[in-house]
This record gives sequence, C-alpha cells and structure tokens, in this order.
Amino acid sequence: MKKKYFITTAIPYVNARPHIGFALEIIQADVLARYHRIIGDDVRFLTGTDENSLKNVQAAEKEGISPQELCDKNAENFKYLKEVLNLSFDDFIRTTDKKHIAGAQKLWQACKKEDIYKKKYSGYYCVGCESFYMKKDLVDGLCPEHKTKPEVVKEENYFFKLSLYQNKLKRLIESGELDIVPKERKHEVLSFIEQGLQDFSISRSAKRAKGWGIPVPGDEKQIMYVWFDALSNYITALDYAGDQKLFKKYWPADVHAIGKGIIRFHAVYWPAMLLSAGLPLPKRIFVHGYVNVGGEKMSKSIGNVVDPVEMVEDYGTDALRYYLLREIPPTGDGDFKIEHFVQRYNADLANDLGNLVSRVANMVDRFFHGNLPEVEVETDYDLERINLLISQFRFNEALEHIYKIVKSANQCVEEEKPWELFAVKNIDKLAKVLTKLVVTIKDIALILEPFMPETSQEISEHFNKKKISKIDPLFPRIL
Repeated sequence: MKKKYFITTAIPYVNARPHIGFALEIIQADVLARYHRIIGDDVRFLTGTDENSLKNVQAAEKEGISPQELCDKNAENFKYLKEVLNLSFDDFIRTTDKKHIAGAQKLWQACKKEDIYKKKYSGYYCVGCESFYMKKDLVDGLCPEHKTKPEVVKEENYFFKLSLYQNKLKRLIESGELDIVPKERKHEVLSFIEQGLQDFSISRSAKRAKGWGIPVPGDEKQIMYVWFDALSNYITALDYAGDQKLFKKYWPADVHAIGKGIIRFHAVYWPAMLLSAGLPLPKRIFVHGYVNVGGEKMSKSIGNVVDPVEMVEDYGTDALRYYLLREIPPTGDGDFKIEHFVQRYNADLANDLGNLVSRVANMVDRFFHGNLPEVEVETDYDLERINLLISQFRFNEALEHIYKIVKSANQCVEEEKPWELFAVKNIDKLAKVLTKLVVTIKDIALILEPFMPETSQEISEHFNKKKISKIDPLFPRIL
C-alpha cells in the first residue's frame, strides 16, 4: 500500500498579483510533491487563495468593483501559476467556495463549546496582517510586520480560549510531535508560548467586515475572523464538511509550507483550534524566510516587487525555479538581484549544464552517427545523498550536489578529449568515455526532475532515443 503524503502551501490574499516570495514557497512545495511521487508515495498537493479579508474589500473599493468580482479576477492570477511555474498541485481551494464555507462553519461548531465565548474588546488592529496586536508587541507604535499604524478597534466579538492550550502546545512542540523546521523557528514559537498565550478574537462585526466573509454559525451579525476561516482550508479542501473520503485518506497534513511571517497562526492558533475540535494535528511545519530585493523587503510603495510571470516570460520557467531553489536559503532570508540571476543562469545553466548536454549529444552524433555501441561503465557519484537533502528541505544543497556531478562530467570531457580519441581511432575507449557521459547525463536528468521538470524531461527524452542526435542549446546565454 502506498504511503500518503499531504503537502500544503499557505493561501495568499488576492488583493494583489503573486510575487516572487510566494513563487518560492509554492516551488519548494512542488519539489517535495514531485519527489514524493517519484519515490512512490500517494501525494496530495494543495494550494489556493484567501479571499475573505478586509484588505480584499478595500482593494475592491479602490477598483470600484465588488469583493467577489475582485476575488474572481485575482484568483485566476494564482491559478495561472500552475502553468507559469510548471506546478503539480492537485487541488486549488478558494475560501469563497461553498465547501470551504461549510467546512469552516463545521470546524467552528466542532470546537468545544466552553472554548468559545463572547466579550467586548478594544485592541490595535493591523489590516495588513488581519491581526490584533497588544501595545507591547508594537514597534514604535507600528505593526512589526508592515510598519504601519494599526487602528484602534472597540467592539464585541467571539473569543477562543487559547490560554487553555498553552501547556499542551508546548509539550507537543518540544517533543517534536508537532515538528517545526528549522529549529530556530521552533525556538521562536516556544518562546512566544512561554510568554503566556492570550485568548484571541475569532470574529469581527459584520458591520466592520462590511458583510464580507463567512457568518458565525448562529450569529449573522458576526463574521468569522479571517485567520480562523483561512486556516481551515487545509481540511475544507479535503471535503471535511462533505463525505470526508479525502479527509480520512490524507489528513493530517505531512507538511505545511509557510513563510515566517505567519508562523504564529500555523504553529499556535491552528493546532489549538484542531485540539479543541478533536482533530489530529499536522505533522510538520516547514518555514521559509523572505525574498528581499536589493537588500530591501518587497513593497509596492517602493516599487521593487518582482513578478514571477514576467521573469518566466523573459528567461523561462526552469531558470527561475533553479535560481530560487539554488540561491535563496530554504529556511532563511535571501536576496533577489537580476544581475545575480543572469550570472547564475549563464554560469550554471548555459555554460555548465547546457554545454555538457550539447557537447555530448553532438559528439555521439558525430563520432557514432547517434548509435553508441553497448558498453558497460561504472559511475562514481552518490545519488542517495540528493534524496536525503530533499527530504530535509535542503534544496540548495541538493542542487549544489547535482552540479558537482555536472562539473565532474564537464571535467571528464576536457581530460579525456573524445575528439582526440576519435582522431587516433581509439574507438573502444571513445565508446566507454561517451557512454559514461551519456549515463551521467541521464542520471542528472532524473535527479533534476523535482527541481527543473521541463529540462529533466527534455534531456531524458533526447538521450533515451535509439539514436542520439544533435540538440539545440537548452539555455541560450543571456547577453
């Protein structure tokens, strides 16, 4: 029986187009999904869009359209990433979907009745985060994440007794039963818990939400807090409110892939909600950092937002996938610079990989008319190391290991000089040298599949033909 593997990304707001930071997250998740399919697991890969936020209402007002029209239009931009980034996700959940609305309300009703209560409240609210902050958490009176001044909100809301779950959450995280990667994020969450968990508001007045969102069961004057609603997508997409076949098959999630800015919601709020509802917890939360641009955080106001669609149009899907996975630390912040992208593209893809594939194919075509004799050869590289690195989320190290194999193969070409072997008619050695290079290239294609699926397929198809012909450059140099 196949082992199941359920992986999710966070679901982004649809008030703006996808940026390079979310592209990193969904590509990382795609690598894991593809890898687990290759090793024979039964994979379910989920992504989607978060549509019930106040910031979406504000964005719609600016455009002079309804929130639903805005969500319908912008959700398509995120769905389109499947084509643009060559993603393999199996499901795309929208929080305006009927099954999500039903599932979010079911989760609310499944929580222990004593864990949800109503009270009047005053607090500092950041629309960007869709989150309340305590005064001590503000930095110079500003939201620590968005550096904007939060609005003071006074109203009566429903609250969740998060404080009751402090000790249980601490034990689960410390023991690794709820595993948080990397360790520094685990310590960050434990530190937050040890400061003392406060009950949090899980609804907004329908008036302040401007009627947009999921109504609280039994109270039409209240709208579910967007994070309570959004987090439930991981189970509502599995038809939690329906026949539950997918839910029973794939839940709990094996990996939630998220950015560091929303770790508190995923590692504290979400597990507590599940515990209250009597549902299993996700097994692992994999946390990546931010993609900065020129040393600064991406910002529409600064004008430094990088559009992954434009990058793909200019340089190709696999080039962008490769750069993000190789250049950006999987669990830390990284910097995106177009000049670095061009350097990495020309050095690694055009010169090393592309040149190797082109030279070897051309030599087999020229020296053997595309038909290599059958010769036994041995290789001396370790492919299992790459599997280990992928399973540990060390994507950049896995690609570094692959490129050592690429460089070693290029070095073999320079040292063995097949053209000289052909000139002196040492055909036996020439056949061995080129056969070993062809086997190596096939292996490189195989291990590149999770990272660069299009390139992997192109190389594999070309070198598995009965007759190996010349091949056009995979990555023409950027001048």
